[in-house]
Amino acid sequence: MFQLGPETDNDWWEVEALFDLCFAPGREALSSYRLREGVAPLRALSAVARDRDGGVAGAIRFWPVRVGGAPTLLLGPVAVHPTHQGEGLGGLLIRDSLARAEAEGWERVLLIGDLPYYRRFGFARMEGVEFPPPTNPDRVLGQALHPGAWEGVAGPVTSFAEMATEGQQAPAGRG
Repeated sequence: MFQLGPETDNDWWEVEALFDLCFAPGREALSSYRLREGVAPLRALSAVARDRDGGVAGAIRFWPVRVGGAPTLLLGPVAVHPTHQGEGLGGLLIRDSLARAEAEGWERVLLIGDLPYYRRFGFARMEGVEFPPPTNPDRVLGQALHPGAWEGVAGPVTSFAEMATEGQQAPAGRG
């Protein structure tokens, strides 16, 4: 049994420790982290799962990005503590947060991951989405939260921080 709740400021260091455990401290060198610099995770969608003892068992974060100028959610990281892997917690975090993203009015989600795992949640390989190098294009996956949300959306993935420096601001929680 897990208790899901929104990530709070008090959860930050526990969640960071979980991500370091699952992905190694060098994770911040990945190109996806360049898209996150200067932009806060979306608190309405980022969640923490605690086990019955109150420990952080899993966490998921979302960040706003743009694909060819279109507001898009970047899912990740999502992690489950090794002692809870295989219990369905990753799937619970993903399904719950995608339902909340859709309810919040977001239209599309992007992630970098393994298609065999993420296919079960409705993700597919994205053609025409240019994630910053050195990302393997086969790992660029997306999902439309509304029918046709990816139609006509292509081009470079850019940070909302970059857009803000060009005089454009991130939407207030909606895409």
